[in-house]
Amino acid sequence: MEVVEVEARFDEAGEASPVRFKWNGRWFTVDSIGRRWQDRGGQHVLVMIPGGQAFELLFTPMEGRWYLGLIGQRRMMA
Repeated sequence: MEVVEVEARFDEAGEASPVRFKWNGRWFTVDSIGRRWQDRGGQHVLVMIPGGQAFELLFTPMEGRWYLGLIGQRRMMA
């Protein structure tokens, strides 16, 4: 996972809803949000961008950072 810039909305309970993220110098709009879960690492959110590429975003509240991971083996062009 790599550190990325994310624009997100947070509700009253502190749950994050990513709107877009910057990866490889480009902004990608979140088309839909899937599964979410919380663990010791932080808040995990599965997101999909237009075109069907899925990503995992991880927000670490203690650091105030977002991390990005690709889902599956498919690599997207930057």
